Amino acid sequence: MSSFMKLYRKLLNLPLSVLVKSHPIPTEPTIELELNLQQPIIYILPYTSQTDLLILQKNCLTLNLPDPLENNQIGEHSLPRYAFLDEGRRFFKSKKIKSETESLFYRYLDLHSSSPNLNVQVVPVSVLWGRAPGKEKGLPVLRLLGPFQRIITMLWFGRDNFVRFSQAVSLRDMKENHGTDEAIAQKLSRVAKIHFAKQRYSATGPRLPDRQAMFNKILQSPIILDAIEEESKKPKNSLEKAQKEAEKMLNEIAAHVRHESLRTIDRVLGWLWNKLYQGINVQYAERVRKLALEGHELVYVPSHRSHMDYLLLSYILYHQGLVPPHIAAGINLNFWPAGPLFRSWGAFFIRRTFKGNRLYATVFREYLAELFYRGYSVEYFIEGGRSRTGRLLEPKTGMMSMTIQALQRGLTRPISIVPVYIGYEHVLEVDTYAKELRGAAKEKENAGLVLRVIKKLRNLGQGFVNFGEPIQLNNYLNLHFPDWKSPLDLDRPKWLSDAVESLSHQVMVNINNAAAVNAKNLIGSILLATRQRSVTKEQLIEQISSYIDLFKAVPYTQYVTLPTEPPEELLEHVLTLPRSGVISETDNFGEIIRLDRQSAILMTYYRNNIQHLFVLPSLVASIILHHEVVSKDLIMQSVKYIYPFLKAELFLHFEKKQIYEYIEAILTEFIRQNLIQNESEMFLINRHRLRALQLHAAGIRELLQRYYISLSILLEQPEISRNDLEKESRSVAQRMSVLHGINAPEFFDKALFTTFSKTLREQDYFNNEGNVILSKVEDTKLLIQGLISLEIQQTVQGAIVKLDEIEKTKKN
Repeated sequence: MSSFMKLYRKLLNLPLSVLVKSHPIPTEPTIELELNLQQPIIYILPYTSQTDLLILQKNCLTLNLPDPLENNQIGEHSLPRYAFLDEGRRFFKSKKIKSETESLFYRYLDLHSSSPNLNVQVVPVSVLWGRAPGKEKGLPVLRLLGPFQRIITMLWFGRDNFVRFSQAVSLRDMKENHGTDEAIAQKLSRVAKIHFAKQRYSATGPRLPDRQAMFNKILQSPIILDAIEEESKKPKNSLEKAQKEAEKMLNEIAAHVRHESLRTIDRVLGWLWNKLYQGINVQYAERVRKLALEGHELVYVPSHRSHMDYLLLSYILYHQGLVPPHIAAGINLNFWPAGPLFRSWGAFFIRRTFKGNRLYATVFREYLAELFYRGYSVEYFIEGGRSRTGRLLEPKTGMMSMTIQALQRGLTRPISIVPVYIGYEHVLEVDTYAKELRGAAKEKENAGLVLRVIKKLRNLGQGFVNFGEPIQLNNYLNLHFPDWKSPLDLDRPKWLSDAVESLSHQVMVNINNAAAVNAKNLIGSILLATRQRSVTKEQLIEQISSYIDLFKAVPYTQYVTLPTEPPEELLEHVLTLPRSGVISETDNFGEIIRLDRQSAILMTYYRNNIQHLFVLPSLVASIILHHEVVSKDLIMQSVKYIYPFLKAELFLHFEKKQIYEYIEAILTEFIRQNLIQNESEMFLINRHRLRALQLHAAGIRELLQRYYISLSILLEQPEISRNDLEKESRSVAQRMSVLHGINAPEFFDKALFTTFSKTLREQDYFNNEGNVILSKVEDTKLLIQGLISLEIQQTVQGAIVKLDEIEKTKKN
C-alpha cells in the first residue's frame, strides 16, 4: 500500500470516528452466517469507497472478524482480504464490474485446486448511508462523491449508517460444482452485483408514491367504480356524492409516509426504549432478511398486547436492515396529533367494522391490494385488538381474506406471512386492562391518555420480539387449497372461507411456537400456582430450575427462547422491577417470596403469555398427582379426551402422533428430575418431591374446572342451546371465582366458553341431528372430575342447582 493511501485513510478516520455511529447487521455475524474463522475470508463491497472500507474495518474489529485491510496468507500467496465490485455511481458513466476484482476471484478460485483443505469464504458487505427510498416523481437517490460531499454525507447520515453482512459464498463449493476458469469468476462477480441490488432494495423498499396519483388510480379501478355506482343509487345520494365519499374514505385510510419523519422517530424511539426497558431481545430476524432478499412480499402478523407493539416492531425492523411496514391501525388511534404522525410513519387506518358498507370495504380492499402491488411490506394485528388477558385472542379474519384475494389477482411477487411474538416484562396498559376486566368502560385514546402514559416512563424490564416461522402463502394454498387459483365468483367460494380460517389459525399457532420465556412470566407462573401466592425461596429456585430443565429437555418447539441466567439472578431481577408485585420477606425459618394480593390479577397477564408451554406437562403432573399410581395407558387416554380442548383454546401445535411422543418425553423428564417413579410401567408420586409435582400440576387447574362446568351443565340440560350453555357456564364460573378466590380474569371469559362449545361439536360430542351424545360427555366429565377437588365439584353442582331453580322461577 502506498504511503499516500495510508495517510489518506488515517486522515479520513478522524471525521469518521466523530461523525459516524455504525450499526452492524446482524450483530453476531460469525454465529448467524456460520463463518469459519479458521478459513480465509474476503469481503466484497459494491463499489469503490475508502470511507465504506474504513467503516467495515471498524465493525470487523468490534465483532472479532478478520481485519479487511490485512491480507490473507494462503501458503506462499498473500492476497487482499477485500475487493470493490465496481467503480461506483457516476452521472454520466455506467457501472461495470472491475477487471481486477474478477482477476482476484480467479486467483482465489485457482488456489483451491492446489490446496484441498482450503475454503475461502466470500462475504458480501453493504455500507448503507441513509435508507431514503426516493419518490416516484423525483430524482433517484444518488451516492454523493468527492471529499466535500463525503463530509456532508457523514454529517447528514452519520447516525443512520448500517453495515450489512450477507451469507458467505464458499469458493470450495464453487470450485467443486463449476470449476475454476475465468468465466466462473465473471459469473461470481455478476451474481454479487445482483445480490447488492436486492440487498439495497430490501433495506429501502420501493419508492414512495405520489399520493394523489395513487388515489386517482385506485378510484378509477373498475371494482370501485361499480361500488360508487351502487352507492349512488341509495336514497338522497348521487354519483357525485358517492365519488366524493369514496375519496374521503381513501383519505381517511391511506398512509402518508415521509422518510424524514421515519428518521426522526427512529431517534425518539432509540431514546424511548433505553428509558423504558433494560433491553430488547430479538430472535430469528435472519429468516425475514432472507425472505426480503429473495423478493418476497412480507406481511407481518404480530401478537397484540400493547400500543407499543406498533412502534417496537417498526423500530426493530429498521435496525435489522429492513423496510418498516405499512401498519393497519385502528381508527381509534386517528386523533390529533397522533394520527398525522402515525400516518407519516406508515400507519393506515381501519374502521372496527365494514358491515353494511360495501363502498368502504371495497375502497379499503383496493388500497391494501395496491400496497401489495407496489411492493410495500404490510403489518396487521390479526387479533383485532389488544389482548386484555395476555393470551392470544381468536383471530379476526378480514385482513387475511383480503391478503389472499390480493394474491389471487395476479401478484408477481410471492407473499410470506411472518408471525411475530411480542412480549414484555411490563405492559404499560396492564393496569387499564385490569380495570376493564372488572367492568370499567374502555377509555378512548386521546392525547391526554398518551401524556399520562409517558409520565409513567420507568424501568419496565425487558422486551422480546421473536420472529416465528414464516408461511409462504403461495405454497400453503397450493398444498392445502389447490382450487385457490380459480377465479372468484360473486359469491364467496367455500375454499376461500376455509383457507382464511385455516391460515389464520396457523398464524396464531406459529406465534405461540416462538414464545419467549422470561424471568417475570416464569416466576409469576410459579407463584400463581401456589394457594397463597407464596413459596420459600429455596422451593422457588428449585421450581425455576425444574421448568427450565423441562423446557430444554422437552422443547415445545425449537423456536421458544429461554432465559440463560441462573435461577438466583432471575429472581433478583424480578425483585428489582418496579411494581412487579413480587416481594421478599424473612422470618425465623428463612426467606419467603410472595406475590402481593393486589398484583395477583396483573401477574396472570404475564403467566398467560406462556401458559401454552407448560399446560401439557401440567396435565401429566395432574393425572399422576390425583391418581397417585397410574398406567401409561390411562395417561394417554386422558390426554386423548382433553387435548383437543387445550389445542383449540391455546393454539397448540401438536398433531395426534406428535402429542403421544411429547407426553412420553415429559414422563421421561419427570422421572429424570425424580418427580415421579416408574415401577413396572406404573407411574407413581415421589413423596420427597411432592411439592414440586403439585406446582407443576397447578398450571392446568383452572382450565379443567372450566371444562367441568360446561360438561356438567350439558349433562343436566342436554337440550340447552349453545348460546345458553356459554351464558350459564360463565355465570357458574363467576360464582366460583368469588367463592374460591380465582383471580384469573380469563376464568369467566365468554370467548373461552364459546371456543369450548365449538370444539365439542368439532369433536363429535353431538350427532348428525345435533343431539348431544350423553355417553361421550359423561366419559369426559368423569375423567376431568378425577382431576379436580371435591370442593370444586360441590360448588359447581350447587351453582347448577341454583341456576335451575332460578330458571323455574322465571317460568312460573
